[in-house]
Amino acid sequence: MNYDVLTQVRQLLLAQRWAALASLREDGGPAAAFVAYVTEPGFNGFLLHISRLAAHTRNLLQRPVLALAISEPDTGRGDPQLLARITIQGSVSVIPRGTPDYLASRECYLAKLPDAEQLFGFEDFVLMRLHPQEARYVGGFARAFQLTAEQLLQLAAL
Repeated sequence: MNYDVLTQVRQLLLAQRWAALASLREDGGPAAAFVAYVTEPGFNGFLLHISRLAAHTRNLLQRPVLALAISEPDTGRGDPQLLARITIQGSVSVIPRGTPDYLASRECYLAKLPDAEQLFGFEDFVLMRLHPQEARYVGGFARAFQLTAEQLLQLAAL
């Protein structure tokens, strides 16, 4: 992987804030939703602040595995299959309220999504961290590759 392509992957992760989340239902079937996300410094985690009232949150609390799909915006021009995109797979954990980790993660989340501040006052919302295990980047035709969790961490240093 060359430096320019890795820089594009890094920029995609940092520039976007809306992603498709795939989880597993109780019956093992797939479920998808759209969620806001924030990358943590170092790309060691991706923060999700989601409501327990949502089916995808209940799915994650029961089966804490997910895939998060992030794409550059579709402008309506050209072939959408050429849009850069990345899917991150991993496990998810709840960050307990009131802990130093929660307070730091909340601050990180609100730095990117300040309009979400009121949601932190609702008891049904939980702050979760996606722990990436691997990712698949597609930058257009014949530009696709896997990234390990360690390689994602290296992207942050670019």
